[in-house]
Amino acid sequence: MVIKPVLIREDGRRVDGRLPEELRPIRITIGVLKNANGSALVEYGGTKVIAAVYGPREALPRHISIADRAVLRVRYHMAPFSTEERKSPAPTRREIELSKVIREALEAVVFTQLFPRTGIDVFIEVLQADGGTRTAGLTAASLALADAGIPMKDLVVGVAVGKVDGVLVVDINELEDQYGEADLPVGIAPNIGEIVLFQLNGVLTRDELKKALDMAFNASEQIYKVAKESLHRKYMKLIEEVKA
Repeated sequence: MVIKPVLIREDGRRVDGRLPEELRPIRITIGVLKNANGSALVEYGGTKVIAAVYGPREALPRHISIADRAVLRVRYHMAPFSTEERKSPAPTRREIELSKVIREALEAVVFTQLFPRTGIDVFIEVLQADGGTRTAGLTAASLALADAGIPMKDLVVGVAVGKVDGVLVVDINELEDQYGEADLPVGIAPNIGEIVLFQLNGVLTRDELKKALDMAFNASEQIYKVAKESLHRKYMKLIEEVKA
């Protein structure tokens, strides 16, 4: 018999001490891979994800090229050492599905029509998993595209809202994901106010869904601020190096 842990304490705080609307520490580093056109390392608490972008470049094999836009290809993958139990390096059905989901989210903001007959490849590698890997991966991919100079309508940031012990909480960790009653990962372009990724595992009432989306938008603004500051730091550093 599996004993469910207490996820909401008597004082209203969560299993890791956070309040329901409190994010884990967010850390973002831009340009971490010199051989990629763009890259980003994103950490949501214990979840660590790196993304690399290559392109625009010739679409290979050539038969996949599209006359009026670029082909965006995304690979989401969890490293064998990213989870407590060693994971097979072979892609799972979940990884293939999330690769498609993240690609469709990014296609909503990338100006692919500016690069006809080319390919843009996005590689997302989960280095350490502690809940929210798809949302951290989406954020990392968006920032890697920005670092590569790919024009976009807006940056996209991902965040997951969950329901644990009947309470809505933002930025769920592994325990909350495993034992919670619902999980709502969303991808938001905060500056233009668009949702580009929306999934729901579990059941929420209409009122709970409205509140969860409000929480997601508030959280996305906080992540967006950290993301913009990270991009600004990198390019200010480059400007200072050029001046020197």
